[in-house]
Amino acid sequence: MTADRYLKMCEQMGEEPDPDKIPPDVADFPVDVQLAMSVFNKLGDRVFPDIGYLGKDYTQLPVYMDVYGVQDKKIFLETLLRLDSKVIEKSAAQLKAERDKIRRESKKA
Repeated sequence: MTADRYLKMCEQMGEEPDPDKIPPDVADFPVDVQLAMSVFNKLGDRVFPDIGYLGKDYTQLPVYMDVYGVQDKKIFLETLLRLDSKVIEKSAAQLKAERDKIRRESKKA
């Protein structure tokens, strides 16, 4: 949910917006976090048919860090790794759900 959607929802419901509940915008994050989000989307994916998503391909990472002039490498890398781990978890859950569905369907037959 974006801040605009939250504010519109509050308006429609006749409620006063709670500043603590307003979702942050990308611009609210430090510059190196914003850069990490941008670079994350540019890095290639490592995907295998039976295994699923294994994470990003970090071979070009030093180039991106140099080109974008990353200042706080620790925050930048922590952000990348958090984003990657969330996508890996989501992929694993989707793959498991698909396998479970196939097993259920095969038991019915």
